[in-house]
Order: sequence, then structure tokens, then C-alpha cells
Amino acid sequence: MRRYETVVIIDPDLSKEAEAPIFERLTDLIPQFKGSLIQTDDWGTKKLAYAIKKKNRGHYVRLDFCGDGALVQEMERFFRIDDKILKFMTVLLNEDADPDAIKAELAEKAARDEQSTAEAAETPSESESSDEDSEPTEDTEKE
Repeated sequence: MRRYETVVIIDPDLSKEAEAPIFERLTDLIPQFKGSLIQTDDWGTKKLAYAIKKKNRGHYVRLDFCGDGALVQEMERFFRIDDKILKFMTVLLNEDADPDAIKAELAEKAARDEQSTAEAAETPSESESSDEDSEPTEDTEKE
């Protein structure tokens, strides 16, 4: 199974309710072609480098998935038909990928990031402690 990454630019004027059918169709389509959705990243609305279909802004979404060529063809056919999609691009990341191993790796990375964030929050940074030492106390001001 191959691993792909697709970046889709959606019309920014759509509401969340209008975007939902697009993502529902994609999440239904991937298992139909024996694929596996690994990750979906919503990058939000950003300014485009140039106008596309008379729009200066676009809502970016990244899809990371495993599947075969038939899945990619069907997804891109859907993107071409739907007028709400401004642009899309699919890139092959890996020829031979194991979706379960990739999901486990992402879960481990998320756990490590969460743990390091928790540790950083528990220990005060060195700059904060040095600021406390340099400030004059009330005792020294009275003298």
C-alpha cells in the first residue's frame, strides 16, 4: 500500500456546515477503496499567492492517507467535479507503507510531545528565576 498526502484548497466563503459533506465524502471514499486515513490537518484560511477562481483566500486542508492508484484517481475526480474545491495536489510519500505502523508512530510522537510539554510547564525556566534574583527586595530599599 502506498502513502499519499493531498492538500486541498476549499472556497473560504463556505460555512463549516457546507464543508462537512466534502469531508464526509472523502472519509467514506477511502475505506471503499481499501485505504486508510492516517491524519487530517485543517490549516485554516490563508491568503493565496494569486487569485484562483476570483478568490484571494482559500481554506487549506491536508489529508495523509494510504491507498492505491484507484483511490487517488477517484478522489481527484471528485475534486475536479466539486465547484467548492479551488485547487488540490496529491503527492506520493512512500511506495510501501504500513498504515498501522504509521498510526502507532504518530501516537508515540504525540505522547512524547505531550510529556515534554508537561515537563516544561512543571519546571520554571532559567530566565524567570534570574529575573527574580535581580529584582530589589523591600528590605534593601529601606536600608
